[in-house]
Amino acid sequence: MTTKTYGQMCSIARSLDILGERWSLLVIRELLLGPKRFKSLLAELPGIGGNRLSDRLKGLEEAGIVRRTTLPAPAAVPAYVLTDLGERLREPLIALGLWGLDLPADERIDPQTTRAELIAMALTGTQTKLLDPARRDDFEFQVGDELFHLQLRDGRFLARSGPSPSTPIVSISCDLQTFIELARRTLTPSQAVKDGRVSILSGSRTAFIELYRALVYVPDARVATLR
Repeated sequence: MTTKTYGQMCSIARSLDILGERWSLLVIRELLLGPKRFKSLLAELPGIGGNRLSDRLKGLEEAGIVRRTTLPAPAAVPAYVLTDLGERLREPLIALGLWGLDLPADERIDPQTTRAELIAMALTGTQTKLLDPARRDDFEFQVGDELFHLQLRDGRFLARSGPSPSTPIVSISCDLQTFIELARRTLTPSQAVKDGRVSILSGSRTAFIELYRALVYVPDARVATLR
């Protein structure tokens, strides 16, 4: 764990003593999407470098936020996963992601780094009403080269990388721009299907529409007026 400290008797300062190193929160962001191999983390965090990633993972392990695991068969390879303590960062980090959606565009940002699964993860933070806690449905998305799914567990949605582990209630294919428009509510699910911008690969169109009724992103009007 880092020896740097703000030296303040403050819970925010103490949290930043552990999480404030560059890249640490982005490593946690990736693990919120599920267990990841070292090389997968490297691929999703361009610019971090192997040595720095090792350093951050070591510090997060020592802090009890991350632990090593082995992916289930057939992969059966070493990976990293969040501990229960790390999982408690889900809500604050997703709230931070939603806050970031309302920030003005920055010309220094590479648009090629846009990932639908990260948008989906932020979108799960817009859910205000619990669904039936007995349901265990998966909603699968193929967005360009990305494959990810939203799990409905205990009445709430969780975004996870990769294919659904069970038969999804609906499987959807679209391009990134369509996915962004759906997330921002500038395109309705019904219109996207009607216009051929979304393909229902399997499952229920009703489930696709239900998903976007539960997850509703509303831009911050105060920020929008400043743009």
